[in-house]
Amino acid sequence: MTYQSKEMKAVERSLLGKTALVTGSTSGIGLGVAQALARAGANVVLNGLGEPRTIARIACEVARANGVDAIYSGADLSRPQEIETMMDEAIRRFGAVDILVNNAGIQHVAPVESFPVEKWDLILSINLSSAFHTARLALPAMRDKGWGRIVNIASAHGLVASPFKSAYVAAKHGVIGLTKTIALEAAQSGVTCNAICPGYVYTPLVEAQIEGQAKAHGVAREQVIRDVLLAQQPNKRFGTVEEIGAIALFLASDGAASITGAALAADGGWTAH
Repeated sequence: MTYQSKEMKAVERSLLGKTALVTGSTSGIGLGVAQALARAGANVVLNGLGEPRTIARIACEVARANGVDAIYSGADLSRPQEIETMMDEAIRRFGAVDILVNNAGIQHVAPVESFPVEKWDLILSINLSSAFHTARLALPAMRDKGWGRIVNIASAHGLVASPFKSAYVAAKHGVIGLTKTIALEAAQSGVTCNAICPGYVYTPLVEAQIEGQAKAHGVAREQVIRDVLLAQQPNKRFGTVEEIGAIALFLASDGAASITGAALAADGGWTAH
């Protein structure tokens, strides 16, 4: 084995013995992040929606492929008590949550004057309030250990707005504000808190949007991608879940110890306008 390969192996398993809890991690970006952290050696607590047998298979695959432990919590993140139960289960199983990734989110599109109040409340609770609840519960043990990483998956919409997405934009701006506040409060404790702000990332949900828009407007999927979804994204390509996972992994590493309170755009140049 060469010196370089030994060094690479150390980097690849840099999170061995640590535990990561990733919300919204049964598919899409969250699953990509969970897989990246597991490859680095972290035990993983998965959370999200899905068919029980599918979720059990995902957890088994994550664990088996990476030689780690992976468990699942079905906590409803709109309910603070269920979040507390999820965090308690993670701490009982693994001793602490060393890396917290707040990724869960939902969307609804409508003008402000006709935006359903119940949708506003639900989006704010899942996209923003849940990150507050997980962070407040994870921070004490992180402070005690003198090490912790909180990574909030925000959005390009945490930096700029788009019409008809008032709740989502408000929540994601709030996530970045929460990120900065936690970073300042934890700055001397060995705990960092950062946000990742993706543009459009290719996931099953995005694929469904492409197909839905194409059928609704009677246009080719390529036109929907270019002129609708990626209209504001200068590189005209979707990000990948692997790219976001790699950023989260870096932010969880010791090499990112001086990065805190940042909102890192991974949006193909969207917010460079």
